[in-house]
Formats: sequence, C-alpha cells, structure tokens
Amino acid sequence: MDVRQRLSVALKEAMKSKDVDRLSTLRLINAAIKDRDIALRGTGAEEGATAGTDEVLAILGRMVKQRQESARAYEEGGRLELAAKEQAEIKVIGDFLPRQLNTAETEAAVDAAIVETGADSIRDMGRVMAVLKEKYMGQMDFGRVGPMVKSKLG
Repeated sequence: MDVRQRLSVALKEAMKSKDVDRLSTLRLINAAIKDRDIALRGTGAEEGATAGTDEVLAILGRMVKQRQESARAYEEGGRLELAAKEQAEIKVIGDFLPRQLNTAETEAAVDAAIVETGADSIRDMGRVMAVLKEKYMGQMDFGRVGPMVKSKLG
C-alpha cells in the first residue's frame, strides 16, 4: 500500500474514531499533497499527473522539519502547549515516513554513494547527494548528510 492509500485509510479511521487532532493533521497532509498535484498540472505535465511517492515523502519531510522549527521556537518562547501540539503533529506525519536511518547506517550509505559515483573531491558532492536522494528520500535528513559528505570528500 503506497503512502496515499495509507493516508486515505488513516483519514477514514480518524473520522470514525472522532480523533480531532489526528484528523486535523491528516487533512493538512492531504492539502499539501493536493497543492503539489495542482502545481504539477500548472507546469504543463500530462493530464491527471500527480506527485509521485518520492515527492510525497519530500513533502512529509518538509512538514516535519517545519514543525520541529516551530516547536523549538514555541519552547524558547515559553509556549509549551503549542510546542506539544507541534510535536503531536510530527508524530502523526512520522507514521507515513519510512524508518529513519541511524548514524551508522547513514555513514555507510554515504560511503557507498561516494564509491558508486567515484567521487574524490568536493566538486563531486552534487553527484553523491543526487545518488543519496534517489535511494534514501525520506529516510535521512539531508541537512545533516550534506556536511557529512563534505567532510568525507574535503
């Protein structure tokens, strides 16, 4: 079952169980995905084109990152109830993301991508990142991976 189907099932379950907070977050996810679908149609893509699984995972990853930043800002501002709401949304969104790679797995993936691309200098960083994004979209934080790749190539 792909992400869209899992999302649809979860939405129906949340409606049936009257889980208002989960339902709200699931609707936000749906809206973000539909926005992307509409944007694709505006670019001249074929009729009925929709965001692929990788794009949906990227959207979910961005949503998690946005909520982490918001939660941090709320905590710094002493608004703990709002920070808790953001954390709850992160948990719901995380249910649809693949398992995140741990540090050792991420390093192994970076090393494998460097070997695969034959990268030997910082100029090859883009090729390494492209391979990682193709294979591990949604499974690693590319904001942390970039410096890791840079240090191994530099």
